[in-house]
Amino acid sequence: MWSILQKHFNEFLLQYDDSYVRQFGYLRSIIPEIVQGYLKCGDLAEGFARVRCPDCHHEFLLAFSCRGRWLCPSCHAKKVVQFGLHLKENILYPVPHRQYVFSIPKILRTFFKYDRKLLGKFCQCINWSLLEFFRSATGLKKGNLGAVMAIQVSDRRETPDVW
Repeated sequence: MWSILQKHFNEFLLQYDDSYVRQFGYLRSIIPEIVQGYLKCGDLAEGFARVRCPDCHHEFLLAFSCRGRWLCPSCHAKKVVQFGLHLKENILYPVPHRQYVFSIPKILRTFFKYDRKLLGKFCQCINWSLLEFFRSATGLKKGNLGAVMAIQVSDRRETPDVW
């Protein structure tokens, strides 16, 4: 993936408006920034730390990472593990938890493609719906809901049945 982006991303940017915007929506301004960060990840020319063993005095250079959670596989995996550990140790009570998956009907997905802020409103609607459901099911009129929400979208040309 790195070599493809390194060779072709600038050309892709130049052609995006003419070739892709109608089908996939406007290119968010953060995308080029993320790709450029990924292309610099692990490059010693972009900065490094010198690591030295205090016992045997062996040294090596450790390149800085992009610390991205989106495109870079190694940095994303590290952030996912850190976030999960943070939730477990600092946020969540040691009680049973549930995972719910919500999908947007295909007929409505076009609206989200062109207005990404609707995804936040979608999460708010889900939170409100779950809160109402649990208040009704438990009979607690003032109960609150704790939720961690993540938005996952498909970038495939044909949208899968479950999104």
